[in-house]
Amino acid sequence: MTSYERVLVSLNHQQPDKVPVDFGATGVTGIHIRIVSALRDFFGLEKRLVKAYEPYQMLGMIDADLQDALGVDIEGIPAQKTLFGFPNENWKSWKFHDGFTVLVSEHFVTTQDVDGSFLIYPQGDAGAPPSGRMPVDGFFFDSIIRQEPIGENDLDPEDNLEEFGPVAEETLAYFEREATRARATGRAVIAGFGGTGLGDIALVPAPFLKHPRGIRDIQEWYISTLTRQDYIHRIFEKQTEIALHNLELMNAKIGENVDIVFLCGTDFGTQTSTFCSEGTFRNLYMPYYKRMNDWIHANTKWKIFKHSCGAVEPLIPAFIESGFDILNPVQVSVSGMGPEHLKKEYGRDIVFWGGGVDTQHTLMFGTSDEVRSQVLKHCKIFSRDGGFVFNTVHNIQGNVPIGNVTAMLGALNEFNGVR
Repeated sequence: MTSYERVLVSLNHQQPDKVPVDFGATGVTGIHIRIVSALRDFFGLEKRLVKAYEPYQMLGMIDADLQDALGVDIEGIPAQKTLFGFPNENWKSWKFHDGFTVLVSEHFVTTQDVDGSFLIYPQGDAGAPPSGRMPVDGFFFDSIIRQEPIGENDLDPEDNLEEFGPVAEETLAYFEREATRARATGRAVIAGFGGTGLGDIALVPAPFLKHPRGIRDIQEWYISTLTRQDYIHRIFEKQTEIALHNLELMNAKIGENVDIVFLCGTDFGTQTSTFCSEGTFRNLYMPYYKRMNDWIHANTKWKIFKHSCGAVEPLIPAFIESGFDILNPVQVSVSGMGPEHLKKEYGRDIVFWGGGVDTQHTLMFGTSDEVRSQVLKHCKIFSRDGGFVFNTVHNIQGNVPIGNVTAMLGALNEFNGVR
């Protein structure tokens, strides 16, 4: 099978010739820039600085030569702008605290705080308050909360909607070009158009806005999903209206060149439970997800990708009813998320994209033999009758032993019969 065929067969819950593979197609299936550099060395590829295309998590761009070496079957369309609100252009070198050097956009502007941590600025404007911080011993940026004091009588849902609006012609043209490029690779294509993630906690603090208004503190947002539900409903209602309009425009421009749409990255799980009850999910989130998903299924051939970390097993039936086709990252180490159980209970109705190896424990702290054993076990379970795309549980972090990463790749090739 071609990569395109392999992916589409598996997404339709049929058995492909081998397990399809994704590394780097999305911001939640990527590889930290340090590991991308190490993999280039491992495969003996041309030595060059790696581009940090997603600076929030410092994910490295996986160029065509490394894609081929990794055997990836999915091609992603990068967002037009980074999570800090600037485009990737006119690359320049930048050094981590330990001197490790990478390439970043010319708009990637940092200063150092008194404790030595790096501060990064929204839209590359150092005249605005910084919106991200990388600690001295860190590998990526955390959002800086910049919420103004809240007055209950002054809360206006429009403040939490300032980043949502009709898609610009420039953005449509960008996605049209990128979708044409991606389709030409022969891989299946995934795209995230933005604006469809309801309450995505990576986006609530708005690291891309210079002076965000509304509820922008993560703790306050979670409290609001219980105590200010009318306010949240009004945000989601308007956001969904805008999203449906933009999805229609995107489909008209690039519909045939996209196979999967990354609709939502909102997390609903902790290590041991869900963030909200099933009832809250069905009342507060599901009506809006379902409207978007129903439109996509009625008007396109796209499969719909839902990212949620954590112990979300109690919500999987509602995810399926909401119209999601794919669940990622499949956090197999947390409560209720055992591979055998997930595959048996839900494998006919939802695709598992991820779960190939546990990144919190096995990939980071296990031996290479333990990594190999888990990869082979999870591939055997999840790949039965299709419905599986191999990836790790979320992004591969910058301090993972490279020997464990190569052991993972070796086990994947072993399962797939690739020499």
